[in-house]
Amino acid sequence: MSERKPYPSDLSDECWALIEPVITAWKAARLSATGYQGVHEMREIVNAILYQNRTGCQWGYLPHDLPQKGAAYYYFAAWRDDGTDQKIHDLLRWYTREQRHRSADPSLVVLDTQSKRAAAGVPAATTGKDAAKRVSGRKLGLAVDVLGLVIAVVVTAASAHENHVGARLLDKVAQQTDTAKKALVDQGFKSAVVDHGTRLGIDVEIVQRNPADKGFIPQTKRWIVERAYGILTMYRRLVREYDHRPRSAESRVYWAMTDVMTRRLTCTTALTWRDT
Repeated sequence: MSERKPYPSDLSDECWALIEPVITAWKAARLSATGYQGVHEMREIVNAILYQNRTGCQWGYLPHDLPQKGAAYYYFAAWRDDGTDQKIHDLLRWYTREQRHRSADPSLVVLDTQSKRAAAGVPAATTGKDAAKRVSGRKLGLAVDVLGLVIAVVVTAASAHENHVGARLLDKVAQQTDTAKKALVDQGFKSAVVDHGTRLGIDVEIVQRNPADKGFIPQTKRWIVERAYGILTMYRRLVREYDHRPRSAESRVYWAMTDVMTRRLTCTTALTWRDT
C-alpha cells in the first residue's frame, strides 16, 4: 500500500488479512487478457468505500490520496452486483459467531424496520411516504441474530407495509440458513407475517408491549435489533438515503457491518464523535 497518512476508517493490517483472501480470489478470476492489474491496490479500494460509508461524502469528494470516483465506484458496483460484498460479510459473520462459541447460523432472529428520509436526487420510483412516521424516503428492514449481527437486509420505499418488508426478510433468512426456527417482531407486524413464517417453517412471535409501560422500555431480545440500527447510524452514509438503487443501500449495510465485525475480531476501534 502506498505511503500516506492513514484515516480512522482505514483497515488495519489485521482487519485486511480477514477479507483479503476473498478480494484476491475475486481479482485473480478477472485478470485481463494482457494480465493488467490496474493502478490501485485492492486494500485502498476497500479503504475508499469504508471512508465514504463512515463520513457520508459523495463519490467525487473522496480525498485525493484515496482512489477516486471512477475506480472506487467501479469496484463498489461490481461487488454489489455479483454479491461479493455479501459474501465477505457472511463469512465474517460466521467467523464472529464461532468466536463466540455459537453455531455458524442462528436459530433465532429479530426483525424490525426503520424509515429514513431520501436526499435530493434519489429517484421517486424507489421512494415513498411512511404516513405513520411522516417520513418520505425508504424503509430499511433488518433481521439480526442475538449478537446483533445482520442476517438479512431489505430496502424498500418507505410506503411499503411492515408485512411486505417482514415477508421479504423472512424469505431472505430462509434462503440464508435452514437453522432459523423463530423470529421476534414488534406490534407493527401483523398476522400476515406470522402466516408467511409458518409457510417457511419459522415461528414468528409478535412481542406485545405492556400497556402500562410509559416511555421507552427495552423488550427482552427485541432491543438487540434497535442496537443494530444505532450502530449503523455511526456510518453517516446510512443516516439518510443517498443511493439511487435500493441494492446499493443494502450494500452499504454489508460494508458497515463488515467494518464492525473486522474491528471486533481484531479488538480495534474506530474514532467516534466522543473522541478528540
